[in-house]
Parts: sequence; structure tokens; C-alpha cells
Amino acid sequence: MRELKHENLVQFFGVCTEPPHICIVTQYCKKGSLKDVLRNSDVDLDWMFKLSFAFDIVSGMEFLHKSSLQSHGNLKPTTCLVDSRMQVKISGFGLWEFRYGTKHRIFNCETPKYEEMFWTAPELLRQTYLSFNGTPKADVFSFGIIMRELVYNCEVGPYHDVDLEPKAIIEQLKNPALAEPLRPSISTQLCNEGLVSLLKDCWSENPDYRPNFTTIKRRLRETSPDSHVNILDNMVNKLEKYANHLEDVVEERTNQLTVEKNRADRLLSSMLPSYIADLLMSGKSVEPKGYELVTVFFSDIVGFTTMCSISSALEVVTLLNDLYSLFDEIIKMYDVYKVETIGDAYMVASGLPISNGIKHADEISTMALHFLYAISVFKIQHLPNEKLALRIGINSGPVVAGVVGTTMPRYCLFGDTVNTASRMESNSLPLKIHISQSTADILRQFGSFEMEERGEIEIKGKGTQKTFWLTSKAGFKPSVLEHSSPVHLLPRVEKKKLAVTTAKATDAKGLRTSTVAVNEMRRPPVVL
Repeated sequence: MRELKHENLVQFFGVCTEPPHICIVTQYCKKGSLKDVLRNSDVDLDWMFKLSFAFDIVSGMEFLHKSSLQSHGNLKPTTCLVDSRMQVKISGFGLWEFRYGTKHRIFNCETPKYEEMFWTAPELLRQTYLSFNGTPKADVFSFGIIMRELVYNCEVGPYHDVDLEPKAIIEQLKNPALAEPLRPSISTQLCNEGLVSLLKDCWSENPDYRPNFTTIKRRLRETSPDSHVNILDNMVNKLEKYANHLEDVVEERTNQLTVEKNRADRLLSSMLPSYIADLLMSGKSVEPKGYELVTVFFSDIVGFTTMCSISSALEVVTLLNDLYSLFDEIIKMYDVYKVETIGDAYMVASGLPISNGIKHADEISTMALHFLYAISVFKIQHLPNEKLALRIGINSGPVVAGVVGTTMPRYCLFGDTVNTASRMESNSLPLKIHISQSTADILRQFGSFEMEERGEIEIKGKGTQKTFWLTSKAGFKPSVLEHSSPVHLLPRVEKKKLAVTTAKATDAKGLRTSTVAVNEMRRPPVVL
């Protein structure tokens, strides 16, 4: 027993003969017996595992039959143990006299355990005094019954589909009454024809027709093309498949995360300037910052209070949403930042948080002209015969800007420049762009804006100030095409002149026909 060492045999270490602990010391197999593995519903045995188990049993039995023991004598699922590496190791052989005090076992005892005889060959069942060591041919029969259990992944014994008591099954195995002796059922639905033929040969009634384990190993390889893969390779393949699947899952979840992050970034960027949003997302604090010169825009809907009195709350919300969605699309064409909307007031600034020289006055003023052209064709859904009129005010000067609050933070502007811009709007007239002296001085540097002096007016809290009307910009009058709803606007244009055509536009004084330069567009038409 000490000399029997094989990877598919449970290693024997010795015996303990000191009472009361008389025992045999062998290698420990963590997973228990093959019967335990088959009963464990958590372990899903695929065909590769079953073949690997079968080859382990065949290899162990082939070595055992060539050893001095020559046979096993008690091969069954409970004597096929499974170690932590899911490798089958055969146990329960040898040392019969030490185990039972005799060399023979008696089958016709008073209370036999018939369920334990299912794997015993019929020729052995017919003997009254049977050697514990059995015979090599009987071991082949036992292997055939075990292999059938592996094929069916059966946890209740090989004869689970036979409607007979265990005692009756053993009696029919000993004394077959029919021409065809009783055997477990086997079909080609769960295995191929070669394996069915092999199992039938293994449990043949005539022991001489049963193949030896060397032949069984060869036939197993022939009937199973993938049988050369052992349990370790199979587990490695499963791990590779799992890793590949995991990579696909990670990639899919990463894509989902990226989509959600982009969506969150867009939402944050719609609430804060992109530059400020990037700082906040990177975990940096945004300190208040002063700007020497920016331009601030305010607009207000003329007669909005009266309109609210004849409209439902839902109609008012729909109106503001339609109008400011139109304005939001327009401001995307300019280097400006929408600060906020309060009721019908719309506030925009340029020159912050990233300075753009003196370009801020140009951007805001051009945008204001664009707003007037857009409002001229805007249609109110619930009042299609009514026209909206904007009152616009613009001022340039120094401001301080910073993020206020942690819950729904807002990027706010502070300073007298903001107050003056609000006064420019409140003192403006319908469909007029009212600008301060500071803004007018900057626009004169561009030389393309037309302004009319309004004169000295009293500004609440500011005293008397000289202000101007912004009327037009040379080379800029975007075409506004009216299509019921929504409105189609051609975006702002570059300075490169391509052709000249005639267009009609409506100004504050009435209808007129003028020659307008059609310039190369910065982007395709935006559909609103």
C-alpha cells in the first residue's frame, strides 16, 4: 500500500493501532466523494468535467490493475474522492483484513444493504463467499455503472428510472429472468453512440466481453474528440471565457458610464460656464474673480403682465419655454454666457469667465440684433395674432463673478455694471436696443455698428447719463424664414463676402427694402 503512488489514487500514509483510535491514515480530499459532487446542485458539471472525471478513474484503475493488488473490489461513487483541484482519486482498496478482520464478505446476510450492491458485477453477486479484492473484470462493470451516472449527472443512483425495489433489482441482476439482463437505461441524447457502445460492453453479462481499462481509455479518446483536455485546461478555458465576458461587460458598463457622465457634464455645463464646470468637476474651488471690462445684456417682454392676465399659467410657461428655447439656440452662435432667466427677464454676459479682449461688446450687440430679427417672426401658440416685443438694454464695465451656493450653484455677476445694464433695459423702448456710453465707445472701435444718440436721460439711482440706440450692423442681417412653427433661422455670418442679394427686413420704423450682403455662414442652418 505504501508503494502505490499515483495522481489518481488516494495516497496511503499508514495506520494507527493504538486503541481506541484504530484507523487508516490517507490523503484528505476536500470536495468529498463523487457522489457528494453529483448531489451538489451548485456545481454545474459540463461534459468536459464529466470526461475529466472518467479519465481520472480510468487512469487510477489502470495503474491499480497493473500493481500487486490487481483489482479494486469495491469501486463505486463513494470510493471515488475529489480533491480541491477537482481531480478524482480512487480510495477504498486494499487492507481488507485490517478493515474487516476477514478476507471475504458474505452477501446472504440477514440485513444486506442492497443499494450498495448496484455497482457489483452480477457474477460476484451470485457468490456466497466473495473475496473483498474482487476481480479486474468486475471493476470494469463497476466503472460502466459509474460512467452512466456521470453521463446523466444522477444523484439518486444508477437505477433511478427502474420501478423496482433495490432488493428486486439485485435479484434480477443475480438471476436474469429475461433474455436481456437488467441494466441502467442509456441513450444517445446525452452522449454519442460510441460511448453508449462502450458502456454496454463494460457491463456485459459475460465478463470475457468486457474491455480492460487500457482499451477503455483508448475508446474514450476516440468517442470524445475533446477528451484530451484535462480538468485544469478546462478550468483555464472557462476562466478565459469568463475574463473575455467580463471584459465585454466592463466595456459595456464603461460605455454606459461615459454616456451618463457626458449627460451629467452637459447638464452641468448648461448651468455653469464650461470652464467653471471643469474646475468644479476636478475638485478645485472657484474663487470670485474680478473682470475689468465685460458687456452685460438684459431683455424684457413688453406687456408681459397684461399677457399673463389673459393667459393660463400653462400657456405662460409654454410661451416662455418656446421663446427662451429660441434664444438659447441663438446664443450658441456667439461667445456669450447666459447668466439666468427670471420670469420674462433674460440676462446674458460676454467677456467672462474667459476674457475675449473688447470682442464682448461686438458679440452681445450682434446677438441683440439677432434677437430682434427672431422676435419679429416669433408666433405665440395660444395667441397667434399677437406679436411679442422685446425691450433690450446693454452696458459695459467691470464686474466680479463667482459661484454662489453649493446646492444648485449659480455663476453670478456683481457690480454696478450689472445694475446699469438693468437700468438700460428698464428705460428702453419696445423693439429697441438701449446701450450705455461705455458700450457705444467700444462699438465705435469696430466701425461697423450704426447707433443713434438718444441724449441725456435720467437713470434711477445713476443720475443723468448719455445713452444711445443700437440700430444695425453693417453686413449683418440674418434672414429669418417664417414657417408657422418652429422658426428657421440662418446663423450669424462671417465677414467674407460671397454675393449680394435683396432681402426685406422689418425695423422699428416700418418695412423697408435694402441690399444685404450674404456672407459665408459659420455653420449649417439651425432648425428650432
